Amino acid sequence: MAPEIQIDGRKIGADHPPYVICELSGNHIGSLDRALAMIEEAAKTGCAAIKLQTYTADTLTIDSDKPDFRINGGLWDGRTLYDLYQEAHTPFEWHEAMFAKAAEVGVTLFSTPFDETAADLLEDLGAPAYKIASFEAVHLPLIAHVARKGKPMIISTGLANLAEIEAAVRTARDNGCEELVLLHCISSYPAPSDQSNLRTMPHLAEMFGAVPGLSDHTMGSATSVAAIALGGAVIEKHFTMARADGGPDADFSLEPDEFTRLVDDCHNAWLSLGQVGYNTKSAEEGNVVFRRSLYAVRDITAGEAFTPDNVRVIRPGYGLPPRHYDRVIGAEATQAIERGTALSWSMVR
Repeated sequence: MAPEIQIDGRKIGADHPPYVICELSGNHIGSLDRALAMIEEAAKTGCAAIKLQTYTADTLTIDSDKPDFRINGGLWDGRTLYDLYQEAHTPFEWHEAMFAKAAEVGVTLFSTPFDETAADLLEDLGAPAYKIASFEAVHLPLIAHVARKGKPMIISTGLANLAEIEAAVRTARDNGCEELVLLHCISSYPAPSDQSNLRTMPHLAEMFGAVPGLSDHTMGSATSVAAIALGGAVIEKHFTMARADGGPDADFSLEPDEFTRLVDDCHNAWLSLGQVGYNTKSAEEGNVVFRRSLYAVRDITAGEAFTPDNVRVIRPGYGLPPRHYDRVIGAEATQAIERGTALSWSMVR
């Protein structure tokens, strides 16, 4: 039986609709009012949950402009880690209002804690689950601390090799995590589709007995939909009110109408998987008549032989199936048959 978990009363796994997580990240651009508005807009997309990131610049790094602390290349080229995290962080003091807003609009909210104090804050606010970011997948003390909360955990695996993933999973399991999702992830911002390697996702699930999914940093939604086709049960994608407004993650985030389409496309992709089966589907039943069958294409007299000149395999499908053509040809008609009549065995001798 495929593994499944439950977050906030919602079952998650291969037999349930995709669990699409709307990641707000730092696209609030430093405004609590905007963050609250984002929760309202995100809830309208039909997402299953909204996710925050809970850290401060000081819990992630130190304020230094030494080369080690400066980003080289990519979307944030030239910035110091402290400067980037200072801009992107969601202040701890906002969290209570954000959880309240999510409850008001009826959507599940949880977060990614980046240190133990963040996890403790989220626990006090009643977070129903915890996410471990790709960059923290090697932070085993944090994973252990979070696992001891006894809530479902979602671990992103970007950058991690198989041994590191195994250590993260073992640490989570050993510290009490019973419900686990592993998200395949390419930790590039944005991530190139041709390096997504989505076939890794079902392998992760098989290796570790966890619910599989994708944390998707590619542009657009095609990669997420493909992940559903490969058995992904959880999709995480970044969200913004408008890319033009900027924000640290805006370039690879989806706007509200795009996110709504993502949710719909993922759901329809899951519905399309269905089951293995070869019986006529209810949607097909009305079209069976448009298959071919055996028809008299000329008037035939009683006792006359059926020939290729007076019998053809044509549409519609009310006559004998085409597989009987060779048996009918050369046999005799038991009765007079008018052109355009579907053949039946009662007409064949």
